[in-house]
Amino acid sequence: MDAVPFIGVSRHRIGVDGNGVTTLAAFHGCPLRCRYCLNPACTGPTDRLFRYTPESLYEKVRIDNLYFLATGGGICFGGGEPLLRIDFLEQFRALCGTAWRLTAETSLAVPRATVARAAAIFDDFIVDIKDSNPDIYKRYTGRSNRQSLGNLRWLLKKKGADNIIVRVPLIPEYNSDADRDRTVALLKDWGVTRIDRFEYIVKEKNENSNTAS
Repeated sequence: MDAVPFIGVSRHRIGVDGNGVTTLAAFHGCPLRCRYCLNPACTGPTDRLFRYTPESLYEKVRIDNLYFLATGGGICFGGGEPLLRIDFLEQFRALCGTAWRLTAETSLAVPRATVARAAAIFDDFIVDIKDSNPDIYKRYTGRSNRQSLGNLRWLLKKKGADNIIVRVPLIPEYNSDADRDRTVALLKDWGVTRIDRFEYIVKEKNENSNTAS
């Protein structure tokens, strides 16, 4: 497999990307164009990015094997959208085996067949659902949320609610507390039990360097 671009690999993360000590490996590439993108490099030029094959990434991150084994941690793949690189992910899982816990941070804005393959790879999913209102979602991301919501319902049945965290942000100028409450109510009705409510803190309006906390 050819090496693919990554926007970064961050070690020794605790409490933000799944269980235990984790390493975040963030792919380049995303199907969404969020107005307050947290990682704008994921849709920018690739000429200065690091590139890894599954084998070379494994060799880079295995230095923390003891931390992963001792804490029940592992690798969180984000981006961008990690599920766009499903072949890479399948090969990486074959290399690391089942001892490491793998987590996908994803919008689920990919075909159902890809999500089905991902369900066999990952132990846990962190799903960024944005907003359940289709108009709000489209204004914010540039595309429909039908695919993402349908994939989430499928994934809940396949993996179970204990293995899925759903992030529901308050997005300045796009949704309100009432909108977020409606999304949370819908998710609970679907059986979601792990919901992360937070707010995007916009540092610079209309700039891709906006961040959230």
